[in-house]
Amino acid sequence: MKALVAGWFSFEQMGATAGDLMARDVVCDWLREADVACDVALAPPFAGGVNWQTADPTIYSHVLFVCGPFGNGEPVGGFLERFAGKRLIGLDLTMLQSLDEWNPFDRLWERDSSRATRPDLAFLARQPSVPVVGTVLIHPQPEYGEDDRHRECNAAIEQLVNAKAIAAVPIDTRLDENATGLRSAAEVESLIARMDVVLTTRLHGMVLSLKNGVPPVVIDPVAGGAKIVRQARVLNWPHVFTPETVSPAALAAAFEECLSVPARQAAQRCAQRAAAVLEAVHREFVSAMATSPRM
Repeated sequence: MKALVAGWFSFEQMGATAGDLMARDVVCDWLREADVACDVALAPPFAGGVNWQTADPTIYSHVLFVCGPFGNGEPVGGFLERFAGKRLIGLDLTMLQSLDEWNPFDRLWERDSSRATRPDLAFLARQPSVPVVGTVLIHPQPEYGEDDRHRECNAAIEQLVNAKAIAAVPIDTRLDENATGLRSAAEVESLIARMDVVLTTRLHGMVLSLKNGVPPVVIDPVAGGAKIVRQARVLNWPHVFTPETVSPAALAAAFEECLSVPARQAAQRCAQRAAAVLEAVHREFVSAMATSPRM
C-alpha cells in the first residue's frame, strides 16, 4: 500500500498557502502513524516531491487531496482523470458544490461542505518557532558623498537574512513616504518593539531597538563609521560594524549573540543609560529656558 498526497502545492501558480503545507504535513504524519508509505506531489517552487503528471499511477493504492477549496473543474479534472480507479480521499477541503451534486471521494473528511464543518488541520501542525527579525535599511546618503556605502551594507544584511531561518519584517522609519505602509512614529516604534532582533543600517533603527530592549545588529554605512558608530559608543552597544569591519561571519556571530537573554538585558541597560544622560539634558534645557531673558 502506498499513498500519493496532493494539494494546491502540487500545481504551479495555484496559490498554495502556509496552511496548505501545514495540513499536508499533518496528513503525512497520520499516514506514517498508520504505517502507510507516501509520496507528496509538489510543483515549483516547492521541491523534493514527485510530479503528479509524470508519476506512475499504478504504484499508488490511495490518492489524497489535502486542504483548500475543491470544485469540479480544471486543474482538478485532469488530476482526477489521471488517478481514476484509485481510492480517493479528501481531507480538510472546502467543497464548493453540494455533495448531493458532486463528490468524487471514496472517503471525505471535509473542512466544510453542505453536510459538515470541521476545524482546519493547521491547528494540529507542529512548526518550529523562528526569530522575528526587523530589517531597517538606510536610503542613499548624498551628504556623505563617496563615503556613503549603503548599498554594500544593506546587501550584507540581506545576505544574512537569506542565510537564516527567520521571519524577516521590513521596517521603514521614513514617514514622508513609507515603503512599508507605516503612517506614524508610534507605528514604527510599536513594530520595532515587537521584534526579537533588528538588523539595521539606520541610526534610528538602532536607537528605537535599544530603547525598547530589542538587540540590534548594526552596520554604519559610512566609510570609517560616522553618527551610528558614535551613538553606539556613547550607549556602549557592542554589535556595530563599519563597511571595513563587516563580514558574513561577523554578522552571523553577532546575530546569534543578539538572540540571547544577556543581549536583551544589555539592550535594556543601554536604554536606561540613555535615559539617565538625557534626563540631565532635560533639566539643563528647562533651567536655561526658564531663566532666559524674555522678549
